Amino acid sequence: MTLLVPRHELPADLGSRAVELDKSAARNVERLESSPAGFRLAFGTALLAAFTHCGEDPRAVGLATWEAWVTATQVGSALFATSTATTGTVKCRITDEVRVIPATGPQYHSNAENWNNAFWLAIACGEPDRMTALARVPLELLRASGAEYDAYVYPWIATLQTWWLGGGELGGLLDAAIAGTDPEGLEGDDRDLMLRVLHPPMNLFLNYLTGDHARFNEALAQALQWHKEYWTRADGGAAAGNASSFVALAPLAMACLARDAGFPLTVESEYLPKHLVARSWVGEFDTIST
Repeated sequence: MTLLVPRHELPADLGSRAVELDKSAARNVERLESSPAGFRLAFGTALLAAFTHCGEDPRAVGLATWEAWVTATQVGSALFATSTATTGTVKCRITDEVRVIPATGPQYHSNAENWNNAFWLAIACGEPDRMTALARVPLELLRASGAEYDAYVYPWIATLQTWWLGGGELGGLLDAAIAGTDPEGLEGDDRDLMLRVLHPPMNLFLNYLTGDHARFNEALAQALQWHKEYWTRADGGAAAGNASSFVALAPLAMACLARDAGFPLTVESEYLPKHLVARSWVGEFDTIST
């Protein structure tokens, strides 16, 4: 039996929003070769464009939706490719062009939050080479961004990197990450964010690692319900129109991993665009060659 987790009501003008965000993302990408400091804006805009397309096209049926997701993935990967290099230039394919972007070394935008989003995008778009490149980004570079995060963030990233590269024991790292997301002792918005948004992907990942299909599906349904509750409760529901609410990005990445591993997924939701989970677009055209 399939469990459906319905999405909250979205604004009516998402089609026009998506078009404008595509234009803005394209302008920001064009500037990167002369001003790589613009990666922060370029990645943020591309990510919002991808989410907004899925708001309008919740099953990710349309080519424009896939192109927006590919662009966001390419920008996220390029952000870290240029940040890990300290001299010269880096060739990065973004949209249908190879861009020659100056190396920057660590920047504020090469932070843990952007790393997580870039990694989730690479998973969702079926890009293992990008996952490998991101998994090799040193934690020291993320810390050097100067952005401050809760203590659990770096063990969580280390868990994902170690898992993907197959380089060591995950138990201690994952335990430390999960312990750091314990909502006990937190209050108000911080507790709500931790309980409903930040902790669920770790629980999903644990069930993915153990191969427990039933628990994974239970955790996926709960993660989507909590995602919905978080965005509709925040600011009295005003945040429900935020494009970040349109797709549950981290649970989507976990659902893609589970599907690739042969898990029978018994949960469906517009928060998990069907054709991203099913890999319907992967391989339709080259997205990575330089």
